[in-house]
Amino acid sequence: MDAAQSDHDALKEAHDKLLRRAARNERAQFARGLMQGILSMLRPGDVVIDCGANVGAVTGPLAETGATVHAFEPDPYAFGQLSKRVEGKENVVLHNAAVGVTAGSVRLMRAANFDENPKGGSVKSTVVAGGRNIDERDEATIEVEMIALPEFIHSLAAEAGEVAFLKMDIEGAELDLLEHMQAEKLFDVVRLTVAETHENKFRDLRPRFAALREAIAAEHPVTRVNLDWI
Repeated sequence: MDAAQSDHDALKEAHDKLLRRAARNERAQFARGLMQGILSMLRPGDVVIDCGANVGAVTGPLAETGATVHAFEPDPYAFGQLSKRVEGKENVVLHNAAVGVTAGSVRLMRAANFDENPKGGSVKSTVVAGGRNIDERDEATIEVEMIALPEFIHSLAAEAGEVAFLKMDIEGAELDLLEHMQAEKLFDVVRLTVAETHENKFRDLRPRFAALREAIAAEHPVTRVNLDWI
């Protein structure tokens, strides 16, 4: 490779990096605005679910609305931090568990750099194999409880009439759940569902994610089901 080509490739890489950063910043700004709107619509007596609560960045503000918040977090480290953040808030119900289509136990895998940076690494903990930069060695995994989220949503909706807000940031596990919710018309009992999808992290699942996005967009407005949460 000559020097000119090398310089061209370096410039292209830098340009692409800037574009990706700008896109991330735009998504983050959109999510902050969306979050403000969500907080404004919630009232005491509403029921909301935070799946992938991590250390409480979303659970905390949701709790301040007076709504009843069910927060799910399977990673023991993150759950400990979450528990401290919402300590004393009687309207927050904590679940040290993962969520899935069915109940049982599941293997939780952590980021390869978790030991060096547990706070940053905990956001990448996943129950889905094949993710980028995830340590899947048996000795590095943790067996955790999995709650059947569809059954949980049905039970809450039966009591409250609806689930006011459902947020999913569960590192790939959202794919099975969102497909199931779409097939079973479960979005109908949730006022607003938002999810971060992780097709960039799970290359082999990209066709399924693309098909899911197309199917949901055909049936639900973005004001009902939004798959671009951060």
